[in-house]
Amino acid sequence: MLYMLKFNEEVFKFYFYFIQERMNIFWNRRHDAKTPWTQDPILQKYRFTNVYRAADRVSQYLIKNVIYSNHDFTEEDIAVRVIIFKIFNKIETWELLQERLGVLSINNFDAEKISMVLTSRRTSHPIFNNAYMMSGTHSLYNHLTYKHEKWLQMVKKELIGKGVLKRIIKSKSLEEIYMHLKTCSFIGEFLAYQYSIDLNYSPLFGFDENSFVKAGIGAIRGIKKCFIDIDKKDYERAILFTLENFDELQRKFGYTAFEDLYGRKPTLIDLQNCFCETDKYLRVKLPNLVIDNKRIKQTFSPADSPYALFFPPFWRLHWGSKTCESLNVGG
Repeated sequence: MLYMLKFNEEVFKFYFYFIQERMNIFWNRRHDAKTPWTQDPILQKYRFTNVYRAADRVSQYLIKNVIYSNHDFTEEDIAVRVIIFKIFNKIETWELLQERLGVLSINNFDAEKISMVLTSRRTSHPIFNNAYMMSGTHSLYNHLTYKHEKWLQMVKKELIGKGVLKRIIKSKSLEEIYMHLKTCSFIGEFLAYQYSIDLNYSPLFGFDENSFVKAGIGAIRGIKKCFIDIDKKDYERAILFTLENFDELQRKFGYTAFEDLYGRKPTLIDLQNCFCETDKYLRVKLPNLVIDNKRIKQTFSPADSPYALFFPPFWRLHWGSKTCESLNVGG
């Protein structure tokens, strides 16, 4: 074992239950199984992300349409496209910008023009995804009115103007990408890690996702519920412990029917996200387990249309005789 940490068996078992049952839902949907895709009333009612972060709808769009679209992009093009998409993390916002301004790249990045498009849009449609709580407070940008203006100016003045983007591209590890991103005004630990993973989907990097992890606020809530007397310094250790002992813990709790993603086991980013989702699940399942509790808000409604799965080609995932990026299965 990599780390010896004490866990609450009666709680931690729900982490592995969630992973198996949420993955069953994923496969049931793609095999066109009749609804309900699960008999669990909590998973039926509320919205939970996929076990694999890269399989979520927004990540799928990023990988296929932002990173691996049919254009001859430079390294800086790819990096700035990922950052701009992730700032808003909303497909509709990205498509609006592409429609009004053309294919976004480093050469046609214009913070003022993008701001104008979004300022006219913000009163009628949300431009930020509510999945991330995006702040926009910093003395350098207090003279600007809207949050999106502040973020775009940060990209212009810091990521591009101060050469952070170029330093990111030269990174030799996932953690180094994270450290460069964290130097920017509005990018804290959580977003720096999330953006690092998104950039790592691109052909610029491809670092091992198990080489670095940072626990987000939601994951920390889940970790505190699953582990006993855990200290702040151990949050990442808890995720590493789960990775190192994943198979053994599945057997211990009786959840060995888990079907992975075309032979790819969950990595640290996936396990980190699942602690966040388990926290949400436990708010309903074990309401008396009160640790930094917040009310679960988002209810589940199936997507209007399926999406074809597409993963970074260098993952080399396969299902039968087909590579996963050629599969057209519903989401």
